[in-house]
Amino acid sequence: MVVIGKKKYKSGEGAQFMTRKSALKRLQLSLNDFRRLCIIKGIYPREPRNRKRAQKGQPGIKTLYHKKDIQFLMHEPIIWKLRDYKIFNKKVGRARALKDFGEMKRYLSNHPTLKIDHIVKERYPTFIDALRDLDDCLTLCFLFSTFPSMPHIPRDQSILCRRLTVEFMHAVIAAKALRKVFVSIKGYYYQAEIKGQTITWIVPHHFSFEPQKKNEVDFKVMSTFVEFYIVMLGFVNFRLYHALNIFYPPKFIAVEKADRILVDEDAFVSERISALNVPLLPLTANVQTGEEEEVEIDNFSKDVDPSAQEEARQEAEKIKKLKTLFKGLKIFINREVPREPLVFVIRALGGEVSWDKTLFVGSSFHETDETITHQIVDRPSMEKEYLSRYYVQPQWVFDCVNAREVLPVEKYLMGAVLPPHLSPFSDNRRDQTYIPPEERVLMDPEYRLHNLEEEEDEDEEAEGDASNEQEETEANESTNETAGKEEDVEMDVEEEEKKEEDERERERILKKKKMKTKAGEVIKEIPWEKDRQERQEYRLREKMVKKKHRKLYKSMMKGREDRAKEIWLLRKKRRLHENAEKEKQKEIRKAKKTTKAE
Repeated sequence: MVVIGKKKYKSGEGAQFMTRKSALKRLQLSLNDFRRLCIIKGIYPREPRNRKRAQKGQPGIKTLYHKKDIQFLMHEPIIWKLRDYKIFNKKVGRARALKDFGEMKRYLSNHPTLKIDHIVKERYPTFIDALRDLDDCLTLCFLFSTFPSMPHIPRDQSILCRRLTVEFMHAVIAAKALRKVFVSIKGYYYQAEIKGQTITWIVPHHFSFEPQKKNEVDFKVMSTFVEFYIVMLGFVNFRLYHALNIFYPPKFIAVEKADRILVDEDAFVSERISALNVPLLPLTANVQTGEEEEVEIDNFSKDVDPSAQEEARQEAEKIKKLKTLFKGLKIFINREVPREPLVFVIRALGGEVSWDKTLFVGSSFHETDETITHQIVDRPSMEKEYLSRYYVQPQWVFDCVNAREVLPVEKYLMGAVLPPHLSPFSDNRRDQTYIPPEERVLMDPEYRLHNLEEEEDEDEEAEGDASNEQEETEANESTNETAGKEEDVEMDVEEEEKKEEDERERERILKKKKMKTKAGEVIKEIPWEKDRQERQEYRLREKMVKKKHRKLYKSMMKGREDRAKEIWLLRKKRRLHENAEKEKQKEIRKAKKTTKAE
């Protein structure tokens, strides 16, 4: 009897994976069409556990896909549309070559269109699933909204990205969903909370576009991603607007007809909406918006930790306060300040904002308005200033959002040296991280009071040192005269005190002998011995680490040492900086006192 064994690579990882070449052969698609299909469907290469088995013994490193993913792609109706595109391109090319322009025009008017609505619904069956995956979508759409017309990026795509991103910002403003802001070299980091989901995205700075010198970025692949994200963001905006009781596409309350004469109706509406300063028209009146809703926290008796419940309650109160942080403030933006990010942040937190009407459409009040409370300026000085308002720098707005309170304007006044702009996205709960004093103030309000007390004490000490120096010089002259007389009296007093102490010691010894019980001996704990024992126990525990985990343990210990060293260096650098600043302040005070004395 002959036993037939299993054939090699017919089971396990050898049968589970497929190379890209074999996948293209099975799907009968070109490489570009295959890439486009994988991006739209969300199929990515997989990394096998054993690459040699997955590649069926073939050398080198190849791009591998799971067999089930390729079978999943085979049932996709988009493949037929991609094949129709291929046929369409051949027909148009043939008509162009034969100079049959009538036939070519007929082909172009009936070109195939690719619809991916069903794929968006397939990948995100619920609205919450779409919100969870919205970070990359928003970041890429905001990036493409700043692009000009490029070879692989159609102009219509950039315009559509701009429209959808502005609509999303209006939804965040209406829902009062903004939570954090940070300005970095990359751009503006925003974080919003919608339906309990935290969404973080980046908006690039508004600089002129600089084309790439080398082909380092594949804009064609990015454009394919945007093609899918546009449809997805359109679905999300539609659901958001209807949840907030707002018309979609957005409409706004009609204004004077005098402004509409010079422009087209669509251009007029799009300009006003992109200004972010116009309240959108609701679907029905007398419906609660996101601003008026109050969140009630459930009270659990046994299952939930009371401390965690108290933290959740405090966080809910802070968010409620944050939603109306700028309510009652009227802010005017100067022309040198970036308009869109500041308008978005101020309006999302309940403030009123305007700018010079010659800069952009949609300004609601003029600079001469006496009711303006703050004016945002990024200049060292201004020719004309109003006493009824504060002139602050743009960082004040962003720091107020992160601190969740309207900060004092003294540190942010026009021409002042600004405090460090700290990131609210850093995780302060991690072990072995350096937390600067300014960040500790945001985390712990008591630390701020402690710092203020220390600064007051230092000021008092600095003032006291100057006055003490004068008092000491006067006191030294008077004490030198009486020093000789006091020395003789002190000698006599010391001799009498020594005699009294000797008598007390004798009486104590006699009483101790008469006592029947003896005093117990106190055994003191030797600190260095205790440390030695702890170190020895720690070494024994290290020896118990398994051999396969020792390298990992060593790398962990090395990382801990590096982090501790980095923290030490940062603290030293900060200490040297603070000492230098204190010395400067002392020199300034001395110079002021000398000038006053003169």
